[in-house]
Amino acid sequence: MPKDLSQAGKPKQLRLGVFLYTPGSHSAGWRHADAVPETDMQFPWYARMACMAEAAKIDCVFFQDTAAVNGSANLDGAGAKRPRTARQVYLEPVTLLAALAAVTERIGLVATATTTYGNPYDLARRFATIDHISGGRAGWNLVTSQVEDEAGNFGFDRHMDHALRYERAGEFWDVVTALWDSWEDGALLRDKASGHYIDPDKLHFQYHEGKHFRVRGPLNLPRTPQGRPVVSEAGSSEAGKELAARTADLIFTAQTVLEEGRAFREDVRARAARHGRDPDHVKILPGLMTIVGRTEQEAQDKLGALQALISDDAAMRLLARLTGDLDIYQYDLDGPLPPLPPSNAAKARQQLLMDLARKENLTIRQVARYLGTSLGHQLQVGTPATIADRMQEWLEGGACDGFNLMFPHFPAPLEDFCTLVVPELQRRGIFRKEYEGTTLREHLGIPVPPNRYAMA
Repeated sequence: MPKDLSQAGKPKQLRLGVFLYTPGSHSAGWRHADAVPETDMQFPWYARMACMAEAAKIDCVFFQDTAAVNGSANLDGAGAKRPRTARQVYLEPVTLLAALAAVTERIGLVATATTTYGNPYDLARRFATIDHISGGRAGWNLVTSQVEDEAGNFGFDRHMDHALRYERAGEFWDVVTALWDSWEDGALLRDKASGHYIDPDKLHFQYHEGKHFRVRGPLNLPRTPQGRPVVSEAGSSEAGKELAARTADLIFTAQTVLEEGRAFREDVRARAARHGRDPDHVKILPGLMTIVGRTEQEAQDKLGALQALISDDAAMRLLARLTGDLDIYQYDLDGPLPPLPPSNAAKARQQLLMDLARKENLTIRQVARYLGTSLGHQLQVGTPATIADRMQEWLEGGACDGFNLMFPHFPAPLEDFCTLVVPELQRRGIFRKEYEGTTLREHLGIPVPPNRYAMA
């Protein structure tokens, strides 16, 4: 068991995000007797859960986004083919951040916005606005759209090629961060005596002309409280890791084995150093679903109740999204997972499943149910002490800087983590008892980036 470091010199600190993937990251969690499915649409629940996480001194809450109904690309108009599973409705997350900024004070607010179908100027303005409204707590989760269902909502039959999506994403980031630097500190004067509202020498145009975007600038917002919002990413393919190492402050990933987590973190940190960045300013947070019980038996009983609710149909729908052009339904569900053709969607997640199936000799049905349980992320079931043991082992073993916390349903499992596991982490001295700053960058230990124009 890891030793209690609370009385020793201050140990490395966990960074924790709460993934508010409502109504739950378990494919059938919303059906649990304690679940509140309405957490996906009702703002009072979002406010309550964000405040719950803030009371536990969590670094940030994080919102995924999909601009489509899952499975809609394959609908043929027949009612029997239409999706019946959960996680089909999403409040637009940047709008949700603005609302949560008004009811929270310290916790970071991170939302997904795609570079595949987005516009750099609009996105830069929206997230800068959130950073101003919240006093420096905004984060943009930069993604290249994965779910093919989105393409038809933006005038395309399919996504552009994976490599081209990442090329566009890199230029998108270049434009957005340049726009965030449009105004140097002190550019907004509001000097009544002189009548000067702006110092024009500290206002900068971008005049960007690239392969994908042509943007003049400047942004019509001054520099934000964090210098610029935190940028997070979740890509773990080669292209994803390279982009994240160049651009991201925070990386969400999906390792389930400590040695693999350490190798991923070391790889990304080395890439960041090659890009001239301080690797300590890139925080790696693997996904972690926890099911907490006051005893081991209670925790296992909770897991059993959840697993009894999973249907093969719901689990297979999740798997089918990662099998590319292969019709997985033509295979025996109790047979081995066949080789999957290259995917134009989530390449890293597809590879993770293939590797797991091969290593553990899993059937298609077992792979689908594994995916339906925790979306392919690490699952820890046990008491507060055993879950804290695992988290501390990963932190001290160099496999992560913290975790992106996932929950099978809401709000009870989140409350269990905040009231049972967090105090145990605090007792060990590896998680804060109070916020030491007011911005998300301060929570994460990531400095404000210098303004490129002020440095010129």
